[in-house]
Amino acid sequence: MRRRAVDWTHTLDAGARLPPEDPERALAELAETVAAHPTWTVLSGAGLSTESGIPDYRGPSGVRRSSDPMAFDDFCTSADARRRYWARSHLGWRRIGSAHPNAGHRAVAELQRRGRVGGVVTQNVDGLHQAAGSTGVIDLHGTLDVVVCLDCGSRSDRVELERRLTEANPGFDQLGEDVRRVNPDGDVELDEEQEQRFRTVPCLVCGSDRLKPDVVFFGESVPKDRVERAYAELDRDRGLLVLGSSLSVMSGYRFVRHAARQGYPVVIVNQGATRGDREADLLVWLPLGRALPGVVERLSEKTE
Repeated sequence: MRRRAVDWTHTLDAGARLPPEDPERALAELAETVAAHPTWTVLSGAGLSTESGIPDYRGPSGVRRSSDPMAFDDFCTSADARRRYWARSHLGWRRIGSAHPNAGHRAVAELQRRGRVGGVVTQNVDGLHQAAGSTGVIDLHGTLDVVVCLDCGSRSDRVELERRLTEANPGFDQLGEDVRRVNPDGDVELDEEQEQRFRTVPCLVCGSDRLKPDVVFFGESVPKDRVERAYAELDRDRGLLVLGSSLSVMSGYRFVRHAARQGYPVVIVNQGATRGDREADLLVWLPLGRALPGVVERLSEKTE
């Protein structure tokens, strides 16, 4: 495939977002490119979930944190850090837990059903690919709906933990009515006084207070087996379709580098520049909720 960035997306050296001159032409080119390769591995990021009400950090709908993300070492060693995390995550869960798949998630599931998408690898922790019907999803960074005890290893359902946290903190949920900022990893911004009011709950198996959502924290490595499975999917499908990821962290960018080294086609659909733009064969700056259903529609027209 000829490596290119065309005038209706942006130039490789663009320092700011440039709107497509002809979105319909961009969409047609994207559909033709997807149709030209038998099967794609999808790598999705936070930009795919923004239309479900979950913001990202770097795209047009993103937010900037006023505090650093929770570090794994701090969480493991400090009861205060765990209390701070769970206070914020408890209030943020209502947004994450109630989110529904959007048109982009459903389009990925439909493309997989038709055999155009093979593997689905996501950097998101919201479970929306599975809710939309995608199968065999590799949750690179884990999922927020499962809780693991760091001491005994027992796993439990997030909904049950949230029920216990609510009972242990009467009236705390009312703070959520005023929360306007929810981060992609499911927590919110609170002041120190609000955090200190919060009470955590213990593991029901061993009594430890070291309960953690089954997600990869800052400073923690993605489990090796997940990375190997994702590489295996990519090597099977031999094409990479990046959806809504800035590729700023190596956990996602490494798959772009691998695809480029192997000569696999790389297509990036994102509303902003990405770290992988120079390795891409095609760059498209369109909202995913519009672009992906448009691809499905055009592929349907080709088979009629």
